[in-house]
Amino acid sequence: MWTAPLEAQTVWLDELDLSAATQGFGMPGKNKSVDGKPITIAGKTFKRGFGTHSVSSLLILLDGKASSFSAMVGIDDEVAGHEPAAEFQIFGDGKKLWSSGIMRLGDSARSCSVALSGVKKLELVVADGGNGNYYDHADWADAKFEALGANAFVTINPVSSTPYILTPAPPATPRINGASVFGVRPGSPFLFRIAATGERPMTFSALGLPKGLKIDPRTGIITGRVSNAGTFNVTLGAKNARGTASKKFRIVCGDRIGLTPPMGWNSWNCFAGEVSADKVKRAADALIKSGLVNHGWTYINIDDFWQNHRDSEDQTIRGKLRDDSGRIVANSRFGNMKLLADYVHGLGLKIGLYSSPGPWTCGGCAGSYGYEKQDAESYGKWGFDYLKYDWCSYGGVIDGMADNDPYKVGSLSYQGGGDLPTAVKPFKIMGDYLREQPRDIIYSLCQYGMSDVWKWGGSVGGTSWRTTNDITDTWASVKSIALEQDKAAAWAKPGNWNDPDMLVVGTVGWGNPHPSRLKPDEQYLHISLWSLFSSPLLIGCDMEKLDDFTLNLLTNDEVIAVNQDPLGKQATCVYTDGELRVYVKELEDGSRAVGFCNFGLEKVERSFRDFEKLGISGRQTVRDLWRQKDVATLGATQSKLTLNIPVHGVLLYKFSPSNR
Repeated sequence: MWTAPLEAQTVWLDELDLSAATQGFGMPGKNKSVDGKPITIAGKTFKRGFGTHSVSSLLILLDGKASSFSAMVGIDDEVAGHEPAAEFQIFGDGKKLWSSGIMRLGDSARSCSVALSGVKKLELVVADGGNGNYYDHADWADAKFEALGANAFVTINPVSSTPYILTPAPPATPRINGASVFGVRPGSPFLFRIAATGERPMTFSALGLPKGLKIDPRTGIITGRVSNAGTFNVTLGAKNARGTASKKFRIVCGDRIGLTPPMGWNSWNCFAGEVSADKVKRAADALIKSGLVNHGWTYINIDDFWQNHRDSEDQTIRGKLRDDSGRIVANSRFGNMKLLADYVHGLGLKIGLYSSPGPWTCGGCAGSYGYEKQDAESYGKWGFDYLKYDWCSYGGVIDGMADNDPYKVGSLSYQGGGDLPTAVKPFKIMGDYLREQPRDIIYSLCQYGMSDVWKWGGSVGGTSWRTTNDITDTWASVKSIALEQDKAAAWAKPGNWNDPDMLVVGTVGWGNPHPSRLKPDEQYLHISLWSLFSSPLLIGCDMEKLDDFTLNLLTNDEVIAVNQDPLGKQATCVYTDGELRVYVKELEDGSRAVGFCNFGLEKVERSFRDFEKLGISGRQTVRDLWRQKDVATLGATQSKLTLNIPVHGVLLYKFSPSNR
């Protein structure tokens, strides 16, 4: 029987449901830019297209019914005055079909034309161009398909949106959690709160404390000062009406602090420029009330906007930048910083803050350039325990324009960071002054991985350092950051941590609050990988809006123990099969934490036997850390694991040598 040939037809991208797209900021624009304006690239206006913001992804089901895709791509003119950079990419059934290369503001729209014969799934991606994605407003203009036998296509997000809880509730009997080693310098104030779950009231003990330390048995808070260097073996204890618990704990008094990755909260991903002392206090209170403190979460860190601003219309952050002696002045939202630090310390928590080696912070508040000594002394006198030091306007210092044209420093934020002596200099200056303070201050270098900071960050006194650009609550962002971590892994060790940026779970929004756009499976993978990476774990959400799912993510002590393992090794990817990547982290007790990670758009369902490639051999007990239960014993009678991993999901297992 004769069959009429399929009729060729044009399907415009803007005719599809664009709401399935994920992107770094804003909402997808249909025939509009991400800011809702006409699409304009290098002065040319386009009537049709998809306006988005990197990092962006749109997945389209073609089912082999499209012969080609074409578009004009580029950076939208609406971000004039900034220096965005992005790369447009097209993937067909997981394979890269086309890339624009790095595009910048003012570049003429670049034409793409891709043959799609047989392609079932097409993904349109806009990746960060390497200098942060704050102004990466990107356009797929005049984007269309030539189709055969179809007049529309379906866009999807294949990742489940249904939250599910894996972590079992802790028992009523006491269980001591958190770090098992703690570093302090001789003579520095000591503050450590025993993290323990279980029914309250509970009493605490600490046998073998070195001279100069004491414990409050009611709160479990250990304070004082250790005068002599050395390693002190302590036994922590907890007791309630249901039973007792104990845990071995090492206090190492010497030159190195931050012997396990810092855990806590940072204000930026939640409040951004709207932060205040009141919000910081409430976050600290919520850390206690929620019970997160019982799992080792310790730091309450203030990000940008505690200082006065250079030109804001908001009078609460306007005023003298410094007093007559050059001491930095907190804005009226914060007032007395020592009182705020005392408040947080009174809860048994630690407190951090933020500055820049340039004259201005990223947000335009007073930075530390030229006042590094005074600022370090102020932080010490106020009682702060952590400093995040953000490169930002130092690029303007290098260019010689930071003082005479402060409005340009934001566009120069990465300038000079690729030159090693230039990159090192400002961080060494502050690092030296921090070490002179009579207290321990964790030093976090925020310079986005420039000049391979992981190779030299420890030499300037750094405790941790950013390895990439800023994270956003999108899968594309988390994935791209995760895949860049192996390059720095060899330099991770106690007191020296690679930092892939803060956690994007819970209610985030950078001043515009919304639930994280990561799907539940993506959040499990996010927390699993950051734990495997020995990364600082800094919660970025509104602490007063913790839902059950988010709280469950952040209170799995067996997962946290992987992050806090005293050996301090960082996991690397040792096995790849398609979109399945397997990360392995060696642990102090001789076991291995293994993350089976599905970065693809299809479920992973297979049997896994290649354990020798993971460095695992012999009889092994396999434990599912999220579910906190043993799932297999590998040995003479079992030689494989059945993997069922959802799209963008993870299985986090611990392999322990077994003699049974």
